[in-house]
Amino acid sequence: MTARFAPASATASAIPIWLVDARNWATARAQLPEEASNFADAMGFELKAGRHLCLPGPGGAMAGVFFAQESGLGADRFSAGRLATLLPKGTYRFEAGPEGQAAEEAAALGWALSAYRFTRYKKSGGEQPRLALSKGLDRARIERIADAICMARDLINTPTNDMGPDALEAAALALAEQYGAKAKTIRGAALLKQNYPLIHAVGRAASQEPRLVDFTWGKASHPKVTLVGKGVCFDTGGLDIKPSSAMLLMKKDMAGAATAMALAQMIMAAKLPVRLRVLLPIVENAVSGDAFRPGDVYPSRKGLTVEIGNTDAEGRLILADALSLGDEESPDLMFVFATLTGAARVALGPDLPPFYTMDDGLAGEIASHGTQAQDPVWRLPLWDAYDRLLDGKVATICNVSSGPFAGSITAALFLRRFIDKAKAWAHFDIYGWNPSTKPARPEGGDAQTARLLYGLIETRYGKK
Repeated sequence: MTARFAPASATASAIPIWLVDARNWATARAQLPEEASNFADAMGFELKAGRHLCLPGPGGAMAGVFFAQESGLGADRFSAGRLATLLPKGTYRFEAGPEGQAAEEAAALGWALSAYRFTRYKKSGGEQPRLALSKGLDRARIERIADAICMARDLINTPTNDMGPDALEAAALALAEQYGAKAKTIRGAALLKQNYPLIHAVGRAASQEPRLVDFTWGKASHPKVTLVGKGVCFDTGGLDIKPSSAMLLMKKDMAGAATAMALAQMIMAAKLPVRLRVLLPIVENAVSGDAFRPGDVYPSRKGLTVEIGNTDAEGRLILADALSLGDEESPDLMFVFATLTGAARVALGPDLPPFYTMDDGLAGEIASHGTQAQDPVWRLPLWDAYDRLLDGKVATICNVSSGPFAGSITAALFLRRFIDKAKAWAHFDIYGWNPSTKPARPEGGDAQTARLLYGLIETRYGKK
């Protein structure tokens, strides 16, 4: 990913990209040779957001590029990043617009994220443009974020025949090893022996064993930050099998684990002073003679008995055991990532994940950093009156509610039953996928919420 950026020494000779709107249009034009300014007039260039114009210079060289950026409330500060897919090969640099360095930094990150291509099976042809970053930008931070997001995208985009439980575990362990984290995996029958019965029940029908990856990094004296990510490498729905149309994208059902890994990579690469723990319950929800069944009752790590109302509500089951484990050491912060419910998509669509927390202060931080990072989220309530909808008929709790309403909320309430000691926590019901290409968000897998939470943790704890 860092190849998308040119060396710092190339900045002076790079082709300038002027980020323009009504506030600086006259100033930007005044910097151009007369023939380039006349060319812009002849081409009828307008300050319509998203438009760009390549300007000719002496001898046929490119003198620069105008890009009409969005402005005002709700402006997409990543919009100039789309130039990474539109400009011819060459080395470019952004000229800060009227919003200064912040706009340039957002454009640079947008460039890196827009330039992402999934090339494992199909190589993209041709040399692509590169961006030279000005000295005032925090290049290391931009690359850190971009590299982690693109790592997660690669994991999510890889089909399950190459990203089953074995491969996802290997990727998690490789990440832990890269940063010197201590890691262990509990697999198969060992899950029962060590009291993770729900993870085992969900994954036991698959040819690759269910497992829990657990790695820790950082000093024990630092604030404890725990990340829990749903790692369902493929979800058939189990015996409550999905229709084919709903099964087509189920390779992305491990996007929660990939998002946790992306955030972990950012934290470790930045050497933030936290004691990080990452818990990834990894399974495939398959159909076989050993599949768990509707009506079954299983114990959980916490001791609550769980009645299975639907085998397609498997993500919350594997998360329950992992959350119980993470909760046991009373972390200062615990974040849960899961492609958990279709109800969340019905309510808020694919671009706006709901989140749940009982801590109003944390909710404010999440919302603020979501806006700053252009990583949008929306808080939904942990509505106590709906909690009784999860009461089991023959067990303590059922994995689905007794009615068709508020599916994302009741799923979050199910998870809440397994958290007692964490000082603050939040659950993110992500989609993990971009249905269409937008600036910084190419079609395919994505690590929603990782960027905003990196900013939150960076701001809250910082470097000491």
